[in-house]
Amino acid sequence: MKKVLITGFEPFLHYTINPTAQIAEDLHGLRIGHYEICGKVLPVQFSKSWEQCLLHIEEEKPDAVLMLGLAAGRYKITPERVAINCADGEKDNEGMVKQDETIHSEGPAAYFSTLPIRTFVNVLQKRGLPAEISNTAGTYLCNYIMYQAIHYFKQSNQNIPAGFIHVPASHELALEIGNVPSFSQQDLTEAVSLMISNMA
Repeated sequence: MKKVLITGFEPFLHYTINPTAQIAEDLHGLRIGHYEICGKVLPVQFSKSWEQCLLHIEEEKPDAVLMLGLAAGRYKITPERVAINCADGEKDNEGMVKQDETIHSEGPAAYFSTLPIRTFVNVLQKRGLPAEISNTAGTYLCNYIMYQAIHYFKQSNQNIPAGFIHVPASHELALEIGNVPSFSQQDLTEAVSLMISNMA
C-alpha cells in the first residue's frame, strides 16, 4: 500500500476557518484507491511551516505529497502549475512579514508541479466540480511550501510527485466573511479524494 501525505493549513489572517485543515483531518487514516492517507495540518508561519512539512515527509516517507491551501475568492478548485522562488505578502500568524525575499538563493526561478494536474482538473470537471489549472500560487505560505517541497525532492534525487492545490472557501467560512464563492466542506473533501484516486 502506497502512502500520500496531505497537508492543510490552520486558520490565518481574518479567516477563523480553514477548510483545508478539515480536509486533512477527515482523510487522515483512510485508504483511497492504492493509497493510505496521512493528513497533517501545518502552521501559517514562515519559520515553521516547511520545517514541519519536512518532518512529516521524513517520518512518513510518502509516495506523493498533496499540499492544500485556502484561496478565498476563487470559485474553482485550482491545482497550481508553478511555484516561484519568492516569499512576499501579508504577515503570518507569528507576525512575520516577507517582502521580495528569495526562498533559496541557489534555487531556480520556479518549479513546475510534478502532480498530474491536468488529470485532476479533468476528473473534477467530469464529476461536476468546477476546477481549472492555476498559473500562480501567489507568494505567501502556499507558494513557499510548494517551492520548498519540490526543491527538496529535486535536490535529494527523489522522484516523489508533489504540488499544491488551492480550494475555495467552505460554506461555513463564506457565512462568516461574506460575499465569496464557496463549496460545501463535503464537496471539497470529495474533490481531494478524487484527485488522490487518480494519481496513477
